[in-house]
Amino acid sequence: MPIWRPDEPHYPGQPYPPCITRAQGSYLYTADRQAIWDGTCAWWVTVHGHCHPVIAEAIAQAAYTLDQVLFADLTHPAAETLTEKLTARTGLPYAFFSDDGSTSVEIALKIAIQYFRNQGQRRTTFVALEGAYHGDTFGAMSVSARSLFTGPFEEWLFRVEWLPFPSQDERFWAAVQRLAARDDVIAFIGEPLLQGAAGMRGYPPAYWDAIARAARAGGALVIADEVFTGFGRTGHLFATDACQEKPDMLCLSKGLTGGFLPMGLTLVSQAVFEAFYTADPYKAFYHGHSYTGNPLACAAAVANLQLWEAPKTWHRLHTLTATQAAMAQAWNARHPEAPARTTGLVLAIDLPAAQKGYLASHRTHLKAYALERGIFLRPLGNVAYILPALSSTPDELARALEVIERYLVEAAISA
Repeated sequence: MPIWRPDEPHYPGQPYPPCITRAQGSYLYTADRQAIWDGTCAWWVTVHGHCHPVIAEAIAQAAYTLDQVLFADLTHPAAETLTEKLTARTGLPYAFFSDDGSTSVEIALKIAIQYFRNQGQRRTTFVALEGAYHGDTFGAMSVSARSLFTGPFEEWLFRVEWLPFPSQDERFWAAVQRLAARDDVIAFIGEPLLQGAAGMRGYPPAYWDAIARAARAGGALVIADEVFTGFGRTGHLFATDACQEKPDMLCLSKGLTGGFLPMGLTLVSQAVFEAFYTADPYKAFYHGHSYTGNPLACAAAVANLQLWEAPKTWHRLHTLTATQAAMAQAWNARHPEAPARTTGLVLAIDLPAAQKGYLASHRTHLKAYALERGIFLRPLGNVAYILPALSSTPDELARALEVIERYLVEAAISA
C-alpha cells in the first residue's frame, strides 16, 4: 500500500488495514459492510458521533457560501461567531487560529517567548510535566516527554525543565515550591487533569491550581493544552472549568469541530494580547497558515458548540461518565491485577505486562483481538482504554469492556 501511515512501523507481510467506507454514530463500516464500534473517537476527535447531521449540514451550507479567505487581511462571520462563543465561555478574549493541536501549542509557545521579549524581559525556560505529550512539531516535541516519539530529534529540541507528575509525593511539592521562587521561567504548559498519550493518567484539579499559582508567583505564564481534554473528555466542557486557576493561554483542536475538519485555536488573555498591541511592526506576531480560519472548519466548530448548548448533550455525557465509573469499580473487584481508573469519559486499564510502556505487546495483540470482535481499540502499550463518542450507549461500553476482559483472561491462560 503506498500510504505511509502515522505512528506505525512498516514491514513486509504487514496486515492490510481495514478500509472504512462510511461511518455513522459510534460505528465505522468497512467496504464489506462490517460494523466496527469506534472506541477511540477516531483518535480522540469525534465528539457527538460520526457524521452528526447538525455539523454535516452546517459544513454543507458553508461549502456553498464561502470556501476560503486570506485570514491575515479578511475575516468572515463563522470565525467571528466562533471567537465570540469561545471567548465568552473561557474568559480569554482573543483567539489565534491554526490547523491542528500541535500548531496550537507551537503558537502558544511562540507567543509566550515573544510576550516577554516585547516587554524587554529575558526569560529562558519552559516548565512541563513528566510524561507530557503536546504534539509532533519541534516546539511541541520540546515540551513533551523524551520518548520513542522524540528520540531521533533529541539534539534539536530546546531545553525544558520537568515537574514530577502531580501527586502527594514530597518530590512534587518540593518542585512546585522551587518553581514559585524562579524568575527565569517563560511558561508552565500542561494537560489539565488528564495526560492522554502518557497512558490516560489523571490528577485532581488542586494539583493544577498549585502548579499554576507557583508559576505565576515567579511571573511565568500558564498554558493549558486542552487539545485532548477539551469538549467533554474530563466530564466538563474544558478541564480547566474544574480548576480555580485559569490559564493565560488555552490550546484547542481535536474535538473543536466535532471531529469533522482540522482546526486549531490558541485563546489568549487580555494581558498577553496587549504585549503585541502596538503599531511597531517588530512587535507583531508573525505566524500564519494557509488555511487559518477556514470557513468550513469554523462552521463545523460553531455547530459543535451549539450542540453543547443542548441539555441532551450534557445528559449523554453524564450518563456515559457515570456508566464508566460504575464499570471501573466492578472491574476492580474482579481484576485487582489489572487496575482500572476513570476520568470523565475515559476508562483506562493497566494490563499486566513484562514490558510496560508504549511498545508493550498488548498494543498490537489487543487491537487485533478486539477488531476481530467488531470493536476498534488502540491501546497505549499496556494501557487499554475506552473513549466513547456521546452517541454511544451504556450497552456498547459494557460490550467493549467485556472484550477487554475476555482478552485479559485468554492472554493470561495462553501465557
